[in-house]
Amino acid sequence: MARPISVTYRISPTPDALSVSAAEFFTETVIAAVNSRGVARVAISGSGTPKALFTLLADRNAPYFAQLPWDRLQLFWVDERCVPPTDADSNYRMTYEAMLSRLPLPAAQIHRIEGELDPEVAAARYESTIRNVFRLEGAEIPTFDLVLLGMGEDGHTASLFAGSPNLHRALNPAAVAGCVGMWAPAPPQPRLSLNLTALLDSRRIVLLIAGDAKWRRYEAACAPGPADEMPVRGLLRAISAPLEVCWSP
Repeated sequence: MARPISVTYRISPTPDALSVSAAEFFTETVIAAVNSRGVARVAISGSGTPKALFTLLADRNAPYFAQLPWDRLQLFWVDERCVPPTDADSNYRMTYEAMLSRLPLPAAQIHRIEGELDPEVAAARYESTIRNVFRLEGAEIPTFDLVLLGMGEDGHTASLFAGSPNLHRALNPAAVAGCVGMWAPAPPQPRLSLNLTALLDSRRIVLLIAGDAKWRRYEAACAPGPADEMPVRGLLRAISAPLEVCWSP
């Protein structure tokens, strides 16, 4: 499998500094995409580390809000819990409360995964949304300008968990790009996630890692071993996009 074209490490002394570093890169990437293609298509993830970034991006006292071309940003999600958008576990709700509720981002530019629906229906609808927004034909793969990922201490990324029945299909780089139902080891267990193929052609991927335990897991993922025991390893082996690893102790 191909290795990333390049890996850049951004080491920050604190979690707050990590958010600043990620916000700077997010802003630079979105502006560059808009300048080149007139639009920026970004896929984001949930959990605590991205939440701090989203709060910073929407802060009108920080420099990023005024710099970002919000009217040209198309926002997608990498994964979602199978819960309603008002549920405390919803990735969409977290993003809405931290960022979207404070932004001039039209609803037509926000493309969430409908976690409240039957997983197969939600996956099919999300795939259809992506194909329509990207204007894909046949087996074409979406090209996100930026994919924002996190990583768990167990080595999962997106909602690709070791032991999930669909993991092999989700990590297969020869599969059709799409959204798959996954199973997490902790509640809420049903999840939906973009598969590896949907991420492969992204122009840039950022992996946010907070804490020493997660850094050790990342180092282990860079070593040889089966991808199904550490899904982030499958990502690292398969992607060809430039990878930005942002870490803080």
